[in-house]
Amino acid sequence: MFLSNRDIVDLIDFRQELHRHPEVSGEEEQTARRIVDALKHLSPARIISRLGGHGVAAVFEGAAPGPTLLFRSELDALPIEEKSAAAYRSTIPGKGHLCGHDGHSTILTAVALGLSRQLPRSGRVVLLFQPAEEDGSGAAAVLADPRFADITPDFAFSLHNLPGTPLGHVALKAGPVNCASRGMKIRFSGKTAHASQPETGLSPMAAMAGLMPALTALSHGAPPDETFTLATVTHAWLGEEAFGITPGDGEVWVTLRTLVDDRMAELCARAEALAAEAASLHDLTLSTSYHDIFLHCDNAPEAVAHLARALDAEGISHDEGDLPMRGSEDFGRLRAVAPSAMFFLGSGENHPALHNPDYDFPDALIATGARIFMRVIRDLLD
Repeated sequence: MFLSNRDIVDLIDFRQELHRHPEVSGEEEQTARRIVDALKHLSPARIISRLGGHGVAAVFEGAAPGPTLLFRSELDALPIEEKSAAAYRSTIPGKGHLCGHDGHSTILTAVALGLSRQLPRSGRVVLLFQPAEEDGSGAAAVLADPRFADITPDFAFSLHNLPGTPLGHVALKAGPVNCASRGMKIRFSGKTAHASQPETGLSPMAAMAGLMPALTALSHGAPPDETFTLATVTHAWLGEEAFGITPGDGEVWVTLRTLVDDRMAELCARAEALAAEAASLHDLTLSTSYHDIFLHCDNAPEAVAHLARALDAEGISHDEGDLPMRGSEDFGRLRAVAPSAMFFLGSGENHPALHNPDYDFPDALIATGARIFMRVIRDLLD
C-alpha cells in the first residue's frame, strides 16, 4: 500500500472539505481551485486548468516513452438538499455531494500523491477531474477543448461507487455497463382564459394528463436485454400559480433510456409521436427539445483485462455484479478516443442509494480505489 495512515487521514479531511462546498454542473470553479491547490504541492509535469469548463488535468511523466493512461473523476454535485447530521455536511442550501464525486476526486488526488513520490518509469499518467458529469455536458466539452489533443490517452479508466454492492467489492464486465439517456422537454401552448369561462381557452391539462402515463408505458424490459427502454416522467408544470386563470401553457419532462445508443432514435420517435397526437387532439401547439444527452458506456475488453489483472494483484474480489446498470454516465464519450473501462466499487449492501438526500461517500473506499488505479499504472508503465 503506497498510502500511509497519515495520508489517509489527510485525504479524508480533503474529501470532507469538498463535501462541504458542493457546486453543480458548470459551476465547479471553487472545487477546481481546491483540486489545483492540492495538486500544486505534488509537482506534476503539467496542470491544465479550465479544461472544457472548470475541468482540471494533472500530467505525470515517466523518463522513457510509453503509453498515456487517463484516469477520470468528476467535480460536480447535485441540486438536492442534503439531509445529514455530519459535521462536514453541505454548507450550500439545496446542493449536495450525493453521488460520491467528492470521493472519486479524492481517489485521484491520492493517486497524484503516490505518483509524486514515485513517477512511472515510462509513459504518462493523466488525472482528469472532469466538470459537469451530471448534466451530460462535461466529457463532450473536455474532448472538444483543443488542449485535450495534447493529452489524448491510449487507455482511459474510471470508477463509480455503487450502493447495494458489498463494501469494497468490484463489479466489472466488458460491453455495455451504463445506459444511454436523454431528457426530453415537451411543451404545449394553448390559450389562457378566465377561470369562470374555461371553455373560451385552450388548456394543456387534458393533453398532459393523458400523455404522462402514455410515456411511462413506453418502458420495456430490463438490462441486459438490448431492447430495454425506460421512460421516466421527472417534472411537469401547468399554467400560472393563480385561481382566476386557466392554463395556456405547460411542460412535461421525461427521461428516455435505452441500453445502447442505436436504440435511442426509435424511442425518441415514439415519444414524439405520442406528444404530437396529444397536441393535435387538443388543438395545442407543440415544441420539443432534448437535454442532458448521455451515450452508453461500453467497456473495451482490453481495458477490462487491465483492470481485472490489477484487482487480482491487489486481492480485491470482483465479478460482473448486476451490470449493466440503468443509470447513465458521460464517461461513455471517452470510448471515442481510446479503449476505456469503468468499474463499480461497492459502497455497502445497505448504503443509501445514489442521489438520495442522506447519501454520503464511504471514506473507506478512498484507499481501495487508489490502490486499483495505481496497480494499473505500475502494471502498464513500470
